[in-house]
Amino acid sequence: MPVLVEGISPIIRVQAIHDRYAGGWIAFDDSVPNNTLCSDNEVARVGFMTPQDSEAFVGQLESRGLTFLRDGQSQDIAVAVQDSGLSVPCEWLEVGRIELKPGQTVTTARLKGSTIEKVFCPANWTYEKSLSRQYAVAPVANDEKSLKFLRHQDGLDVYLDLATGREVFVGRPDVGSE
Repeated sequence: MPVLVEGISPIIRVQAIHDRYAGGWIAFDDSVPNNTLCSDNEVARVGFMTPQDSEAFVGQLESRGLTFLRDGQSQDIAVAVQDSGLSVPCEWLEVGRIELKPGQTVTTARLKGSTIEKVFCPANWTYEKSLSRQYAVAPVANDEKSLKFLRHQDGLDVYLDLATGREVFVGRPDVGSE
């Protein structure tokens, strides 16, 4: 299971990037709005903390030549969610859980039939500071019953968790302003 899946992760076939993405890999790499890109040279993954940000990024990928869905099946792009797996059927990708070290379990994805065993993570990723260690799902809309929006600061939306009284941070990349 080669690439890490955290939060909501669009997974893209690397060959499709080379074949159909306008500008190829260099343009794709430049379009990634955060520092969560990782790849095993068969699939590439970018992670998001909200469905809206993931959907915006998938829309950008489609606008540059890739196809998300055809006849209800993932084509060049699949979307994997850390705690529930694939969002729609996908014949070319498998998602599962793997233990990196005792007590350090992560969700991963790989091209079906791949023989790659090493898990690829974003640069500077550590389990101790990861969503894999402590994962929570951000509400689709501001759910005033559980979270109260406080402010936007340094690329983060800051909420107050009304149940715990603690601040919760959601990374919000700028994916819609190219």
